[in-house]
Amino acid sequence: MPDPALLSATEAARRIRDGSLLPQDLMAACLDRIAARDAVVHAFAHLDPAQARRAAAEARPGKLHGLPVGVKDVLDTADMPTGYNSPIWTGWQPRSDCAAVAWTRAAGGVIAGKTVTTEFATRTPGPTTNPHNPLHTPGGSSSGSAAAIADFQIPLAFGTQTAGSIIRPAAYCGVVGYKPSFGTISRIGMKIMSDSLDTVGVLARSVSDCAFFAGAVSGRDLGNPEQKPERAPVVGVCRTPHWDQASAETQTLLARTARALVRIGARAEERELPSCIAALQTAHPIVMNVESARALGWELATARDKISSALLDRLDFGMARSEAEIDAAYGVFRAAQARFAAATEGLDFLITPAAPGEAPAGLAWTGDPMFNYIWTSLHVPCVTVPAGTGPNGLPLGIQIVGRRGEDRQTLAWAQWVAAAIS
Repeated sequence: MPDPALLSATEAARRIRDGSLLPQDLMAACLDRIAARDAVVHAFAHLDPAQARRAAAEARPGKLHGLPVGVKDVLDTADMPTGYNSPIWTGWQPRSDCAAVAWTRAAGGVIAGKTVTTEFATRTPGPTTNPHNPLHTPGGSSSGSAAAIADFQIPLAFGTQTAGSIIRPAAYCGVVGYKPSFGTISRIGMKIMSDSLDTVGVLARSVSDCAFFAGAVSGRDLGNPEQKPERAPVVGVCRTPHWDQASAETQTLLARTARALVRIGARAEERELPSCIAALQTAHPIVMNVESARALGWELATARDKISSALLDRLDFGMARSEAEIDAAYGVFRAAQARFAAATEGLDFLITPAAPGEAPAGLAWTGDPMFNYIWTSLHVPCVTVPAGTGPNGLPLGIQIVGRRGEDRQTLAWAQWVAAAIS
C-alpha cells in the first residue's frame, strides 16, 4: 500500500471502511510527514502528536471516520488552544468546539491540530511558507491549511474567507479550495470579523474530497462530483474589473482553459459584470473594515497596543466611515446580490482567475484578493482547482463560480473543469 499520507480523503475513507487501513496508521503517517517537513513549512500553530494519536485510536464511526483534519486557528476547539494569531489571545483555551469542529468529530473526523492563520484572519501573516518554494507565501489567511494539504501533511482542512482567504492560498499552493454559499457551514464558534462576509469553507487535494468533507459537516448532500454530467455546459468567461492587473500567465491561463473546455463540447461566451457588481470594489473594503472594527471592540478598548499597525490602519479606516458611506456600501451589496442571477442567466458557471498570478516572493504579504472579494460579497459558491504552473514553477489555479445555493452543481462543474485541464 502507498504511504497513507499520500491518499486522498475519499480513498483513505474507503480503506478505513473496508478494514485495509486503520485510523491510527493514517494518523501516524501524517504525523511522520509533519515531523519531516513542518520545520520548513510551519503549517501548524498547535500540534500535540500524542493527543492526535489517541484521538485517532478513539475515532467514532461515521462518514469521516479516522480522517485527520486541520482546523484554522480562528475556529474554537475545546481541547486545543485558539489564538487567532494575536498576542492578545496567546494560550486561550475555549471551553467548547465551534460547530464545524463539533460536527467533524461527530462524523468520526480526527482533529490533527490547529493550522496557522494571519492575525484575526485578516492582516499580519504567520510563519507558514509555500511547500513548493519556502521563499514564497502560501497565501492567506488560511495559510497553514493550504500548505498542510499541499505538503501531504493532512488530507482535509478548514479555511475561512472574508475576501480571498480560501481560494487564493489554495491556488498558490496547488490544491482545491471550496468557499461554499454563505452560511452553508455554521460559523458558530468562529472568531467573526465581518458578519456580512465571513464564510467557513474547506481545502483538500480534490474536488470530491471537498464535497465529501463539506457535506459531512454541513449535513447537506453535495453530490458526487466524479459523476459524469449529462451534457456539456455553457461557460461564462469572466475577466472581472481587475483584468489589467492579472499577470501574463494568468491571462494566458484563462484563455487556455476556455479553449480546453470548448474542445470537449462546452460553449463559452464572454460575460462582463454589470456596474452594480463592479461597484463592490469600493463597497467591499468599507463593509469588511467597518464590521471588523466593531467586532474587535474589546480588543481595541483593552489591548490596542497588541494589534498590529497594519490591522489598526484598516480598523481606523472602518471607524472613520460616515453613516452615509456605510449605508451606501450595504446598498451596493444588496443590489449586487440581487442582480447576480440575472447577470449569469443562460450560463452554468463562470470561470475566472483564482489569483493575480503565482504566489509572491517573501512571507510579509499573502497576495491580493482582487479576484476573490466579488464572489465572497455575492455569497455565491466558488471553487479553485490546480491549473498548471507559472514561469517560476509555482502553482496556478482557475476559479469556478456558481449561483448562490447551487453548490452541488458548482462542485460538479469544478470537477469537470479539473478533468478537462489536467
